[in-house]
Parts: sequence; structure tokens; C-alpha cells
Amino acid sequence: MQFGIHVFPTEHSFQPDELARAVEDRGLDSLWFSEHTHIPVHFLHIPGRGPSLPDYYWQTYDIFVAMTLAAAATKDIKIATGVSLVIERDPIFLAKETATLDLLSKGRLIFGVGAGWLESEMADHGVVYRTRFQLLKEQIRAIKEIWTTDESEFHGRFVNFGKMRAFPKPYQQPHPPIIMGGSGEKAIECAAEVCDGWAPWLPEWPKGKETIAELKRQAAANGRDPSWLEISLFEKSIPDKTTIAEMETAGVKRIILTILGQTREEALPTLDLLAKINHTW
Repeated sequence: MQFGIHVFPTEHSFQPDELARAVEDRGLDSLWFSEHTHIPVHFLHIPGRGPSLPDYYWQTYDIFVAMTLAAAATKDIKIATGVSLVIERDPIFLAKETATLDLLSKGRLIFGVGAGWLESEMADHGVVYRTRFQLLKEQIRAIKEIWTTDESEFHGRFVNFGKMRAFPKPYQQPHPPIIMGGSGEKAIECAAEVCDGWAPWLPEWPKGKETIAELKRQAAANGRDPSWLEISLFEKSIPDKTTIAEMETAGVKRIILTILGQTREEALPTLDLLAKINHTW
């Protein structure tokens, strides 16, 4: 089992370069960055929803600038999007950003992707909520095309471009792992169909075993080898050792503990505790 850290990077939180060094110094595996471009103000006034949303949701740094700072400060840890809201981004730009980051970090990028949950946020980007997973699948396929071919071309319902040359190409071959976030049916379907792994937030572990089994069934039905799927789990607290062992047996490769938008002083005790578990596992 490997252990990583997840953060909402803001000007008030543990800064990306310092946090990355702290993660690497403690022998942890990876650092995952969350993103939102913005939060529409009207959402914040919806009773029972918006008012409870922490301010780090709309204070997050640009994810790739933060990740570049983290990568430059370290040598070994994986630097991951946790997750990138791909549907709110241009796939040609995104292919270049991710390939550049992977190349400059010498193959340390994990590309976590998601279809988002906040309808009004994606609407501001011109994205239709009900077709967002169809869009996401096309974008993933288009990005793979750009990553893996010298002359790239893609023609779909949502993404369409003629033959072009777009460089650089990623350091990792054939490309960085694409990990699907989200635990809903459509997210699992997307992971099984076009991704290299799955990294959900699960409400409770016992049901996780069933969901992982379903993911593997769907991957096999798509003619893919389920053993190649990289499964990680986001957690709000460190599971006990028995649960970690069960997760590992079920095929979970990595536990990603969130520190949300914590400051350096708030986060370091959590990192130290996770490091102790990592060293004894």
C-alpha cells in the first residue's frame, strides 16, 4: 500500500513547494491537487448547500501552476491532479500542459480527471451538465491522441480537430496514467472504458469492495485487463490497519489522505502520523 496527500492549494494553505518537500521527506508516495475555477455566488445562497461550502473551494490556485512549483521542489514523489475538471478545459491546451509537466518532472505526473459536480460552475464554461461524461470521454481520447501521435487528429461530437503537430510528448510511455475520480455509475463506466485507474471518495469501505469488483467486471467487458487498473481511495481520516489490509486485498494500491486547505502548522501532525503508518506497513 502506498500513501499520498490531497490538498486544496490556496494562498492561505500549506504552500505547494513546501508541502511537496514535506511529503517527499516523509517517504510518502504522492501529492494530489484539487481544483475549481470559481464558485458561482448564487450557489452559496442555496439553503443546506452553498453556505456550508468552505472558502478554499473558490480560493484554489491554478492547479498546474501549483503542481509545477511542487514538482520543481522535489525529485521522487508523484504529482497528481486530484482531480482536474477536464470538461472545463480545452483538450489541446490540456494535452500540452500535462505533457510538459510530465516531461519536466521526468515522468511523475498522475492525471486524475473528473466530470465535476457543480452544474452552475460548468455552465459558466459552456458545458451542459447532462452530457458532461460524454464530453469527458471524448476529451480523454483526444488528449491520448495528442500525447501518442506525431500528427494528431480527432473527430467527435464535442471535440473536433484536423491533423496537427502538437509537442512536447509525455515522458511516460505510452502516456501518464489517467485516473478517474468520482464514485457514481457514470464515473465507474468512464474509468472502465477509457481510463487507467480509479480514485473515488467512498462513503464507507465495505461497499467499496463491491464497487471495485463492478469496476473490474466492466473493464473486462470492454476487453481490458482489470489487473492493470490502478485503484486509489481518497480518505478524510486514516483507516485502521485492518481496513487498510482489506483495501489492499481488494486491489487498492494507494490511500490518499486529504488535508483540505490546512496551513503548515495544521497539516504537519497529520503528515507525521501518516508517515509512521507508511514506514510500518
